[in-house]
Amino acid sequence: MFKRDGTGPIDQGSGTESRIITDSRGGKMGGIGAGPNGDCECPKCGEKVAHQRGVPCTSISCPKCNTTMLRGE
Repeated sequence: MFKRDGTGPIDQGSGTESRIITDSRGGKMGGIGAGPNGDCECPKCGEKVAHQRGVPCTSISCPKCNTTMLRGE
């Protein structure tokens, strides 16, 4: 049974509550948590640098060609 005021089903809240959504791998909002180890890799030239914990690879530029790095496997 729905309320006529458009707020959603009776006794189930208005639907505006904030929730953290996790996927089957445990990442928030569908993200893939790669963990603290591994490398950042340049998609253009293949240069690899060690990943630093807490620093996204996409915030690092390649030391050889200045392209934005991506997380390697």
